[in-house]
Amino acid sequence: MLTVANQKGGVGKTTTTVNLAAALAQSGMRVLVIDMDPQGNASTALGVPHHAGTAGVYDILIDVAGLADVVRPSSTYRDLWCAPATIDLAGAEIELVPLVAREARLRSALHRYLENETTAEPFDYVFIDCPPSLGLLTVNAFVAADEVLIPIQCEYYALEGLTQLLTNITLIQENLNPALRVSTILLTMYDARTRLAAQVAQEVRSHFADQVLSTTIPRSVRISEAPSHGETVMTYDPASTGALCYLEAAAELASQPERKRQ
Repeated sequence: MLTVANQKGGVGKTTTTVNLAAALAQSGMRVLVIDMDPQGNASTALGVPHHAGTAGVYDILIDVAGLADVVRPSSTYRDLWCAPATIDLAGAEIELVPLVAREARLRSALHRYLENETTAEPFDYVFIDCPPSLGLLTVNAFVAADEVLIPIQCEYYALEGLTQLLTNITLIQENLNPALRVSTILLTMYDARTRLAAQVAQEVRSHFADQVLSTTIPRSVRISEAPSHGETVMTYDPASTGALCYLEAAAELASQPERKRQ
């Protein structure tokens, strides 16, 4: 279970979530994406309806529905599933405040679903896509997951706010989820033509040598276009550089030594 998080917007969280999930599903894995962002962009990219009135993650958090009632198959891959986010999720930050165990509601729902799931095979991966904030939705995602995947944009402000994010993750570890760890960092929006991108990549690698994937995701028009067609770049243009890089990153993610099953 990986939470994809970065409090800075526009760094490629949702793009990374859906394309890694699609790449793994394309490789034969069963993958579940939980969309925790009220904008619902991950749901859009996976071709899962998330209009007002649709049962979604909001209903899970306030105990109106279980994950089994919410999870829908993606329109692109047979083994790719999504729990969609509706606009109702925007109000969940306020509604969660007075509730009991407000930080662990997603974890409880997710564990119940995975333990009672009746399909032939269990999920190999669960990705949780976070909003660009450090509110209760993101806290729920941190508490529910085993690992954090942080996409970092290869631009000047890339590391701004990362210290605060890591501080918050430490607080979650100390108080709510001791098993949580930052396992993966992915460099996104890499422009090989600029010296700045190379400098940012070098700085990130020097600070997080064990977590940074060797694969970088380039700036790509095809990656940006894909969601407008209700697709990931993996199906929109599978031969594009962006699709090939996400395939490579997914293979690297799956082969990380600490994640290999015994």
